[in-house]
Amino acid sequence: MEEVMMWVITAYQEEETKIYEFKTEKEAKEAFKSIQGYKILTEVISFYNRSVKLVAV
Repeated sequence: MEEVMMWVITAYQEEETKIYEFKTEKEAKEAFKSIQGYKILTEVISFYNRSVKLVAV
């Protein structure tokens, strides 16, 4: 199983929403300081199992 991790900042500025993606926590926290408005820092972890195959939809 493969683990993919990223950090996301969702920023709400007036009537606009922006999403920023980062590979490391350090990058995200540095950017977090400079982004204006209401913001949320989230760690996103996804697990992929390449041996599982889709057989029907």
